[in-house]
Formats: sequence, C-alpha cells, structure tokens
Amino acid sequence: MSSFVTEVLASSGKLEKDDLACKVSKLSRKVEETKEEVTDMINKKYIEFMPSMEGAEELLDQVESVSKDIDLLKSCIENEYAKLKQQLEKNTAVIDLLQHLQEFDTAIEEYHRALQEKNYVVAAKQHGKARASVDALKAWKDTELPLVHALSSEITIQRENLTYHLGEEWQKLAVWKLPSTKSNYSFLKTALHLNRGGSKGDESVPHALLPSILQALSIQGELHKKIKLFGQVLFKYMLKPLIIYPSLVVEVSSQPEQGAVLSLQCTETKAEHPDPSQVYTKVLTVLKTLHEHLFGKFFGDQKNEKKVSEILGDLIWEEMSECIIRECLVHSIPANSSQLAEYSEVIKQTEDFESSLKEMGYLIGDSTDLLKYARNINCHFASKKCQDVIVAARKLMTSEMHNTVKITPEYKLSIPKLPSSSGGEKERKESSKKRAHYDQQSLENEKQLSPNTLCLPVCRISESVQQLMELAIQTLSEVVGSSPQCAVQLFYTVRNIFHLFYDVVPTYHKDNFLKLPHLAAIQHNNCMFIAHHLLTLGFQFKPHLPLKDGVAYFVDLVPGFRRLGARCFVAQMNVQKAEMLERLSTARNFSNLDDEDNYSVASKAIRQDISNVDGERLRTLCQTIIEEGPLVFNPLPDENKNKKYQEEVPVYVKKWMTLKEISMVLNANLQEIVDRWAEGKGPLAVEFSCNEMKSLIRALFKNTERRAAALAKIVK
Repeated sequence: MSSFVTEVLASSGKLEKDDLACKVSKLSRKVEETKEEVTDMINKKYIEFMPSMEGAEELLDQVESVSKDIDLLKSCIENEYAKLKQQLEKNTAVIDLLQHLQEFDTAIEEYHRALQEKNYVVAAKQHGKARASVDALKAWKDTELPLVHALSSEITIQRENLTYHLGEEWQKLAVWKLPSTKSNYSFLKTALHLNRGGSKGDESVPHALLPSILQALSIQGELHKKIKLFGQVLFKYMLKPLIIYPSLVVEVSSQPEQGAVLSLQCTETKAEHPDPSQVYTKVLTVLKTLHEHLFGKFFGDQKNEKKVSEILGDLIWEEMSECIIRECLVHSIPANSSQLAEYSEVIKQTEDFESSLKEMGYLIGDSTDLLKYARNINCHFASKKCQDVIVAARKLMTSEMHNTVKITPEYKLSIPKLPSSSGGEKERKESSKKRAHYDQQSLENEKQLSPNTLCLPVCRISESVQQLMELAIQTLSEVVGSSPQCAVQLFYTVRNIFHLFYDVVPTYHKDNFLKLPHLAAIQHNNCMFIAHHLLTLGFQFKPHLPLKDGVAYFVDLVPGFRRLGARCFVAQMNVQKAEMLERLSTARNFSNLDDEDNYSVASKAIRQDISNVDGERLRTLCQTIIEEGPLVFNPLPDENKNKKYQEEVPVYVKKWMTLKEISMVLNANLQEIVDRWAEGKGPLAVEFSCNEMKSLIRALFKNTERRAAALAKIVK
C-alpha cells in the first residue's frame, strides 16, 4: 500500500528532494542571521555618527538618515518574515497531508490483515479510520483531484468487500428454507437452520465469531438492515402462520455442534381459531430458540451495550401484536357475560407472555397494546356482543314472515331469574308494608278486573318476531354482573334493535305487504305484539342498569310501532278496496236488477268465481272446438289433402289462437300461466292484455299469497 501512496504523490508533483526538516531549519537560521545583521548595522551607525555637542545640526541629519535606513530595513525584514511564514504554513500542510496518507496506509494494511484473519471487528474499525483519513483529505483545499478520487474509490471498494464477507457469514448463521406457494400446507416446507458461531481457530481467543460478525455489522451500519430483512421473513413465513392456523406447531430439533432447526408441523384439530395460550407458547418457542442461538448476543461498547433481540423486537412487535389481537384475542372474547370471569386466565397468560419477551430483550416497556386489549375485556365483550346481536336481529328481520305462531292472552315473555340487587331487600320490605296497609282497608262490593285485562287478544305473529323479542330479553339479561359501561352499551343495543325493525322491515318487505293481504295482517300483529311488550320491557332490569331516574326505557317507542302496524293494515285495506271497486265496475251500478241480464252481470261482478267444475267443462268445450272445428274445412275428397286447408284456420279465424290460449289457461296452474306470460313476451301476452289476464286469474283461482304473487308478475 506504501508504493501506491508513493506513486500517487509522485504523479501529483508534491515530493521535493530536500528534507522538510532541513529546509525549516535553514529558514529559521536565516531569520536569526538577518536579525543579528540588522542589530550590528544599527550599532555601527550609532558609533560612527556619534556627534559631539558642537555639531548638533550634523547630528540631526545623521539621525534622520539612520532612521530612513532603519525603516527600509524593517520593511525588508517584514516582507521576508511574511514569505517565510507562508512557506512554513505550506510546509505544515504538506506534513499534515503526508500524515493522513500514512494513517490511511497503516489502517488499510491492518484492515487487510484483520479481514484475512476473520477479525471483523478490527477490520471494521480500521476501515473506519481509513475512511476518516480520506475525509480529512477531502477537507484540504489544495488536494489534487486524482489523489482524492483514487483514495475514495479504494475506500469504497474495501467497504463493499467487508460488507460482502459479513453478508456471507450472516447467511451461514441463519439459513431459510421457504415454500414456493402460499397455502395451509405449503408452510410445512418452512424451516430455519441456526448455525452456531464458531471460534476463530485459536482456542485462546475468548470471543466467538458470532459476536464479531454482529459487532462489525453494527459498525458498518448494516446490522439494522440485516435484522429487518430477517424479521420480515420470520414473521411472514413462521410467526404469522403459527398465529393464524391452529393446526400448525413449531418443532425444534438440535444438531450437535451445528445449532438448531426450526420447522413447522401439522397436527389435527377441530378448532377454527387459535387459543391464546397455544399462540403464546408457539411464538415463545421460536423466539427463545433464536435468543439462545443468535439474538441473545450483545454488541456495542460497554457504555452502549445492546442485545440484537432488542432490534428484532422493535421491528416485529407492532405487527405481531396486531396479528395476535386480530386472529386470536378477538375470537377469544366470551359470547356471554357468565364467561367473563374465566377470561382472567387469558389476561394472566398475556402478562406472562410479555414478561418472557422482556427477559429476552424483545420487548421494552411496561404496558403494550396487546396487554391493554386483553385487560379491556369488558369493553370488547360489549362491542362484540352488540355487533352479534345487531347481525342476528337483522337476519331475523329479513327472513320469511309466513311462518307464524299463535299468541294467546296467557302468553308471557320468558324472562330469566335475576339476582337481587343491592338495596333490594329494603325495597321488598317497603313493598310488603304497603300491601299490608292496603289489605287492611277492605272495600265493600270489591270488584276485580278480568285476568285478560291488558292482555293481547288471540292472534298469530311471525315466528321471527317472537325470536326477536327473545333475543332482546337475552341481551338485556347480559347486563347482570356487567360493568356500568358494558350494561349501558347493551341496553342501547336493544333499543337499536327496535329502531332497526322500524326502518328495515317496512322497507325490505314493502312489496309483499302490498301484494299479500295475509302478510300485511301478520305485520300488523307483529307491530302490536312488539308495542305491547315494550310497555313493560326493561323495568325488570332497572336495578341492574346504571341509568338516571326518569329514563323511559322502551315506552317511548310504543306509539311509533302502533302507527307502523296501522299504516301497513290500512294500506292493504286500500288495495283490497281498489280491487273490489275494479270488480264491481262492470255491475252496471246495480240498476234495474229486475232485468235478468242486469242481475246476471251484477251477480258475476260480485262473485267473480269460476268453479272447478265450470272451468273443466269450459276447457272441454274449448278443446272440442279446437280439435273438431278445423274439420269443416274439407273442400277436397281426399282427406289427406284437406289437412293443408285445416292448418290455415288461424288465418281466417282471428280469435283462434286466443281460444287455444284460453283452453291452456283453463287447464294450467299459476306457475304455468306465469311462465307462458313470460314477462309480457310470451304467447299469452300476445292474445290478452294485462287486465284481461289478471281478471281471468282472479276468476279461476282463490285469493291466496301465491295468486297475489302471480298477479304481480302479469305486467308488460
């Protein structure tokens, strides 16, 4: 390397033959000699021109002349001194330049020696010294560009060389085997081989190769990049699958003098979501193995000593904790309040999990989002419960309403037995005193109300509405033993159920309520059933609800539900009224009923019903005409030749196809008629108008939901 520096300096023209030390010494001696000459000159002049007292004027002239000589000499000395000072500064700069070059040369030589011996820490430090020397040369304003460029290129090459060697060593420490595809079974091909960092060959050397690699990577600024890339692969191909899939487990196999192998295995399980304790165990198994073989080492100086696990923890903890919450803890939230007490075990497991991570250095801090989520179980339970309840309620509201159950005056909502609240004993005693007081006041001719007073009359309601009320009762039962915040949230969720019913059901079933009279009547009963029970719903749970006095609970919703049921019923009545008016429009205003024709028309308008027997006989007559009518077209003696003319009957008889379609309708069911209508594009639509077809359907079929549905499809 010294020859390289010599060549660079020689090419730049900076070396001189004279020794710098000798040159500086000569300059110093020259300055001293000049000073002595000036002093002698002044003394000679002073003695030579020493005047007597008689020649004062001559003396003054001599003094003036001497002063001028002195000034001239002083100026010469100052100029010479400035030149010498400038030369000295240049020489000093040259010395500094040579010193930096010498330091660079020494550092590079030490770097190569350490790199060859795999002493990566020394190599990294020496490379840093060489880089500092180059930086110092760059700061020198008179540095020739070829010199700086040459040294900069050299330091860059050596940095890449060191980085390459460290990368090779790092790859030997952690070897990944990754799957080519992503599926449940592809993760079984994932494996991580952890090789121990061996010694440097000399048994007397106390430190192993692994700490040397880590320290060198840290000095080079490459350690964070390596750990970041490793952490991304670790989370994506090992930790995340272990968290998401309950069937995946991690297996650790030790290899003597080589290290360990982490691999994923599959086990049989029926669980859809992973259990928190299993997830924590699997994650800790991976991280403990890494800590023992790779990331438990320290790097840095004594003042700033740090574990590699701290870097890995900082990089993967946030994403890993979010994954545990999303894929595990969310699904571990209890379905009902009775299981909340058991969840303390999950909180304890989470605390132990984080404590283990802190001991290994993966986690720093007292409270994390993961532990906060586990401890805030009451809030999460309420949110999940409310979400599940709303989803279940909406499913009931959008289900079929035809399935009904009979409601009698004896029907009561099934409310579970509730524990007595604080202060309940006092209230019961006061209530007993009041009853005793009233019992003492016997009234003459005492009359009692009927047991059915304030009860719903016998009716039928949708089975889904009955289930909806049961869902509301079940949700309100969850407030017992819940936190105040949870209880209030559950209470307002039940209110939201009825608000949702008020908005969803009339909109979702709107068309059916107008087309199907039976369904409209059921909706009327449903609304009255809900309104009836909303009068008292909630008061049973009053001791367990942290609500202010004066809260209406559900009573304020009663008028709205009554109006909702009445509107649906009145709308259907209007539809029925319009249909009756349409049928009676042909009754000739019921005038002159003594006339047989008028009476017949009015009677048909009122009844509008073709019996099955009539329909069958009409079909038979139509079919006879269809089959035998064409036979009258026989102009030729040969019957076979007459078929041509018989097939042309529709050409000459304009209503022939109408007759054939009527015959079909008289023998068809509702679905066959709808199919032949084909949304106004079928054969029936060619022969009949919408009103004609609807009238024929009303005449042939009874008023049922299926008939109403068929009528709704007769449009063009």
